[in-house]
Amino acid sequence: MKKIFLIITASSAIFIFNSCQKVKQAGATNAVKMANEWWVTLDLNGVQDVYGIGHFRIATYNTAANDDTIWVDDYHGGWNVKFKAAADFNNLTFTANNAQNEYYNITVNETDGKIFPKAGHSKSGNIADSIHMKLEFSDDPGNIYEMNGVERTKFPEDDY
Repeated sequence: MKKIFLIITASSAIFIFNSCQKVKQAGATNAVKMANEWWVTLDLNGVQDVYGIGHFRIATYNTAANDDTIWVDDYHGGWNVKFKAAADFNNLTFTANNAQNEYYNITVNETDGKIFPKAGHSKSGNIADSIHMKLEFSDDPGNIYEMNGVERTKFPEDDY
C-alpha cells in the first residue's frame, strides 16, 4: 500500500511540476507581438495624407525564415511596397536599409519603425495599438514620408 501511495504522490508531483512550465504556444512565430494589420496614412512634411489616398491597410507579419525580420506590406494600397525589415521583438521596433521592394524594382529605407501598445484610438474610439515609421523610396529620393496609424480591430465600425 505504501508503494502505491508513493507512486501516486510522485506521479502527482511530476504532473503538477510539468503543468507549471511555460510552453511556447503552438503556431506562434517570432513576430507574434508585432504581426498585425494597420490603418495608416502617408504623410509628408507635416501634411497628413499628402496624396489624398485616405487611410489604407498595411500589414506587418513574420517571414518564412521565422527569424528577426518582418514583412512590411501595403497590399498595393499606398506606395506599392512590400519589404523586409529587421525587427527587435522586445522593443517593438523595426528598420530597413536599402530593402528591396517586392512589388516593383526600388529600394526602401525605413527608420523609426515602432509599435506602441494601446497608445492609439481606432476610428470609433476603441483603444488600439499604434504604429509609426519613416520611409524613403529610391524612386523619390530626399523625401521622407511617414506612415502613422492604428491597428485594424476588425470591428466593422473601425474599418475605413
